[in-house]
Amino acid sequence: MPSNIGYATSGPASPLAPVEFDRPPVGDEDVRIEISYCGICHSDIHQARGEFDGPLTTNYPGMPGHEIIGTVTEAGAKVGKYAVGDRVGVGCLVYWGAKEQRGAGDEQYQAPPPVYTCNAPSPATGEVTFGGYSDEIVVNEHFVLRIPDALPSEQAAPLLCAGVTTWSPLKHWNVGPGQTVGIAGIGGLGHVAIQLAKARGADKVVAFTTTAGKKSEQAERLGADEVVDMTDADAAAAHAGTVDFLLSTIPTPFDMKPYLALVKHDGVFVTLGMLEPVPSNGIDFADVTMRRITVAGSLIGSLAETQEVLDFCAEHGVSADVEVIRADQVNDAYDRVVAGDVQFRFVIDNSTIRQAG
Repeated sequence: MPSNIGYATSGPASPLAPVEFDRPPVGDEDVRIEISYCGICHSDIHQARGEFDGPLTTNYPGMPGHEIIGTVTEAGAKVGKYAVGDRVGVGCLVYWGAKEQRGAGDEQYQAPPPVYTCNAPSPATGEVTFGGYSDEIVVNEHFVLRIPDALPSEQAAPLLCAGVTTWSPLKHWNVGPGQTVGIAGIGGLGHVAIQLAKARGADKVVAFTTTAGKKSEQAERLGADEVVDMTDADAAAAHAGTVDFLLSTIPTPFDMKPYLALVKHDGVFVTLGMLEPVPSNGIDFADVTMRRITVAGSLIGSLAETQEVLDFCAEHGVSADVEVIRADQVNDAYDRVVAGDVQFRFVIDNSTIRQAG
């Protein structure tokens, strides 16, 4: 009989349902982790529903989940960083894409790409990786993170993706004192980005949203100095050329021109999470050129950056706002994320997986 259980989908139109399977045995450099919580990322939904293509095309059956918190229950003979009983995390990556990549930084940008926590061929088994919507996971110790005592497990889970994905560009472009920072989109990534930008010492943090109202209050509670409704043309125009660094967390293709207009001369506009082509005429390069704006993208973050953001959040009181759900509520949670009915991140209580299964 299979020894593990998780929630997986058999096709783009199929709901996630309990599936029994076996995790691989623990190798010399591996740890086995009993998963206590796993966050739900919007990319989980895209993957489960077959909305990615190219290298991210879904291989079914698919078991999502890359915001994993748990406890080490077994450690391989050569493991030196962790011991049984340690509280740890696993983010988006679980192995190197090639043996010569060991020791290289920025694992997320190496070629061939690294092995992702879910939906990637595993060099250990030859099968597609199953993610954190499960009871356990076996991972090489290099890809395991230590969770600071100050971070509650359920609030720490989203930091393994949303946290490091927003931290990485803030660090890369040295965002901090003396700058006005804009955050476009107040959702799973944006609500963490507001807190991080403020904690890094930005002079002013402005949240830009198309769904004002209640979200304005939420953004201000998280540290935003001002909230701008981008559906209000006058409000948007009043902020033209005022932002040094604008981080967009908008996950779907959108017209970037109104947002680029916010950026100062020699400012930077970085987009996260939007992995689809920009709409036709979505960028006015004349405007970009006349103000020498840098337009860039950023993926997730390295293992070093992930540990760094966990430690930073523990020190500065930054955490994700979460709604904890049972495993059997995951399909409803997916629908609610798509409908924008969540504040700000769903997290699965993985102790309920066997109960539901």
